[in-house]
Amino acid sequence: MNHMIQIRLAKMNEVPQLELLIAASVRSLSADYYSSQQIESALLHVFGIDTQLILDGTYFVAEIENKIVGCGGWSKRKTLFGGDQAKLNEDNLLDPKTDPARIRAFFIHSDFARRGIGTMIINQCENAAKMEGFSQLELGATLSGVPLYEASGYHVIEEFTHQLKDGVDFPLVRWGK
Repeated sequence: MNHMIQIRLAKMNEVPQLELLIAASVRSLSADYYSSQQIESALLHVFGIDTQLILDGTYFVAEIENKIVGCGGWSKRKTLFGGDQAKLNEDNLLDPKTDPARIRAFFIHSDFARRGIGTMIINQCENAAKMEGFSQLELGATLSGVPLYEASGYHVIEEFTHQLKDGVDFPLVRWGK
């Protein structure tokens, strides 16, 4: 199947399509880990496209037969997680000599989950971050992302709960590599 998967940089005109993919992915793949209230609140307040990643040229899509089935990226900026709607402050650049690059916003359509697409995107992100001088990586992941990051050699830094704007608690895991 891998010969059919193409990984490429995301484009700004694909944001509406990516937003639909994210909602479908979260509603389906997170259902075993979070309540429907947590999922809907997170979709409203956290999950979504961080357009800065697309503008920076660090956000990828996975395509099969010209259909976007997954997305994910990395960042040279301080934000650990969240789409445009979650940003409060300026997203300053990290120093590759001292800061870990961020792995960001991985979402796979449930029809294509657990087929290696996330791993392909992670490898692309890790290689790109290394080319920019980063030797460490960090990410904030949902509980449904745990298998991907474990399989990719990341270690748990901490488990934490992020309180969403409407007061809903949303458990996450910070990983490093």
